[in-house]
Amino acid sequence: MFNPKLTSSDLLSVDRMARAVHPLETHSEFEEFKTNRRASGLRLLRSAFSEWRDRPFSATRLDQRSSLDRVSSTVPDSSQITTANSTTFSVNTRQIAGSLRADLFRVGSDAIRTVISGNGNVDFGNGYRDLLDLSTIASTSVSFSWANQAGVVYNPGNGSRVFDAINFSDGRQILFEGIDTIQFSDGMIQLSIAPNDPLFSSQWNLHMTGVHNAWRFTTGNSNVLIGIGDSGLVFDQTGAFHPDLGRTFALGTQVIDDRRDNHGTSVQGIIAANSNNGIGMSGINWNSNVLNVDVIREQVEDLSLSDGTRSMISAARQNGQRLVINLSLGRPESFGQNFHSDFEQVVRENPDVLFVIAAGNDGELGREGIASPAILAQTYGNVIAVGAVWGTETSTGAPTLPGTRTSYSQYGDGLTLTAPAEVIAPDSFDLSGNIRFNFNGKFDGTSSAAPNVTGIASLVLSVNPSLSAGQVKDILAQTSIDLGQPGYDKFTGAGVINADAAVRRAIALARGFM
Repeated sequence: MFNPKLTSSDLLSVDRMARAVHPLETHSEFEEFKTNRRASGLRLLRSAFSEWRDRPFSATRLDQRSSLDRVSSTVPDSSQITTANSTTFSVNTRQIAGSLRADLFRVGSDAIRTVISGNGNVDFGNGYRDLLDLSTIASTSVSFSWANQAGVVYNPGNGSRVFDAINFSDGRQILFEGIDTIQFSDGMIQLSIAPNDPLFSSQWNLHMTGVHNAWRFTTGNSNVLIGIGDSGLVFDQTGAFHPDLGRTFALGTQVIDDRRDNHGTSVQGIIAANSNNGIGMSGINWNSNVLNVDVIREQVEDLSLSDGTRSMISAARQNGQRLVINLSLGRPESFGQNFHSDFEQVVRENPDVLFVIAAGNDGELGREGIASPAILAQTYGNVIAVGAVWGTETSTGAPTLPGTRTSYSQYGDGLTLTAPAEVIAPDSFDLSGNIRFNFNGKFDGTSSAAPNVTGIASLVLSVNPSLSAGQVKDILAQTSIDLGQPGYDKFTGAGVINADAAVRRAIALARGFM
């Protein structure tokens, strides 16, 4: 279990500390990898670690921040707070919500209780932090209740979730989530998790969605199986696939990327790249197994989308696992005749399986409506349709506000939420088309957005496997960061997914709070 600790070092002024480049701390309190049971009929695949180590990395760049954002609001009435031991009381509470960038939070003495939501930090890789400034007091003058140990359950208006708490001797209390660093007069506490993978600092998608905060609670476990229906994996001449992928199972040869387009390899890397191993990038889920199935019918023996999906469902049930399936696809001609009705039957008959599906990339055509099969999210509670948003710049390098919908992301009724696109992912080819395992800093489209949601959904199920697929969908939507018009809209759905808030919500539900 992650245990927050005070770090005594050469102290900086708060402003310098908030804007300076801090070294990313590597924590040792990670869950050790445990060998999981193999699904019946599946074989574990190997990756090319020995060949990998001498190969260079390529990375993306994040723009430096010139200022920090702060958004605050006061709740005029009383809000209900529930502590971990079920004591309920009403107080005058001030709520402060951060942006998707690095935010500096200073807390006054005008409110008995202050509730702070950091809401992700796209600038984390540049060293900026969602920083709670308590630099005028010593850490020894307050007490803590950490959310991953007990915490305080509070409903900020979109469902109860577990918050960290700082308690003052005068009765004041600060509840917070999504905070990277707390600064006291005698040192600082680093709360976010920073694995030692060299590309982690460039993976702005993890930082903007708060995955690095959610890792305090879970990095995934064997109770969850991640299914990927895509183009399969690229293999080299030795029979090995990308070295930064692991925990991968296959159904015979139904994992081979016949198209050689690297799509399935990139999707899996975002969800579940090997992490904290000093190599390459970090996946969202570090410990759950992956079943990757080629459902793009290039060969006669390839499975259809419906049959491939049924195979994943069968494997998960044989091992008593919850299943999240990623489908970064939406071209009917790739799946054969009657694919939509056949696949809809699979979705309808398996309400316990969560399907995360890319919304489509034809938004620039101006036609309203999301692609098939993502359109099933209109009808089924176990289907999530995912749109795409930018980070700090567009695909052409033009500056943009984090969370802005990409121009190509399809929109319309049924769109559930949005997630980052144009992100780092594993690559398998050089410019000449030769197999060369490396990383691509611009895996794009809603195909790259959906895996972010799949990975985060798998973390939610890891902390609370009793949730229904529909409940997971609701949690992800309820805790998303609403950046457009208040409430649901057809362009961004419920907003940008927030991993930290979603996991905290799932924990609160597991403890019996609503």
